[in-house]
Amino acid sequence: MPNQIVVATYRVKPECEHEFQMLLSKHWPTLRALGFVSDEPPIILRSVDDPPTYTEIFTWVENGFEMAHEHPDVLAIWEPMDPLLESRQGLPRWDFPHYLPWSAHDHQ
Repeated sequence: MPNQIVVATYRVKPECEHEFQMLLSKHWPTLRALGFVSDEPPIILRSVDDPPTYTEIFTWVENGFEMAHEHPDVLAIWEPMDPLLESRQGLPRWDFPHYLPWSAHDHQ
C-alpha cells in the first residue's frame, strides 16, 4: 500500500495557542527522527480567523501511524496537546483523516 497522507486538524483554545505552537514545532521533527514519516516537510497552515485552527499535512511511511501510537517520544507530544484543544461547531478537538495519493492522469 502506498504511503498515506494525513491532514491533521487541530482546533486550538485561543489562550493556549503559544503552548500549542511549541508542541507542534516538535511534532514532525520527532516523527521524522523516528522514521515514521517521509522526508518531505509538512505543510502547516493556521486559520485566518480566530479562534485558531491549525492544519498539518504530512506523509506517513508504511506502518508509521501504528508505530507512532506506541512510541513514548510521540506520546509526549500528543498527550499534552489534547487539553490545549477544544471541540468547535460540532467538530472534534482534532481529527486525522488519512488519504492515498490519486492522480487523474493515472485514471484516464
